[in-house]
Amino acid sequence: MDFKKLFIGSIVGGILIFLLDWLIFGNLLMNFMKDNPGTALNVNRAQADMQFMYLAVGSLSGGALLAYIFEKANVNSVASGLVTGGVICFFMNLSIDATMYGWSNIMSKKGMTADILAGVLIGAIVGAVIGFIYSKFSRKTA
Repeated sequence: MDFKKLFIGSIVGGILIFLLDWLIFGNLLMNFMKDNPGTALNVNRAQADMQFMYLAVGSLSGGALLAYIFEKANVNSVASGLVTGGVICFFMNLSIDATMYGWSNIMSKKGMTADILAGVLIGAIVGAVIGFIYSKFSRKTA
């Protein structure tokens, strides 16, 4: 296993996940998600109360997960990264969101659908970038 490639992919993927989460969930879908809540009350933190350390840990672990899977699956192109990242994030978000919807009142079906689709978009973008980075490593060793 190429730990340098895994480390760089993890860091870049984590940073991208953090930034895309901020852009998509923190800005573009903020009002939609507020308008389509589950029946639980006050589940979202106020903007001033965001726990950025935990957001960073979550984003970095997501980047590391994709980088690790890509390393094991020999993903080394933009196209394969885009598809693989999208598919992984589709099943990951579907698994988590469907389970959360099944046992909690945190989100509505519309909110769950939007969350899954946004997650696929983020996974595809991050996957394409990690695939691009990995393609550069492949060319150096070829």
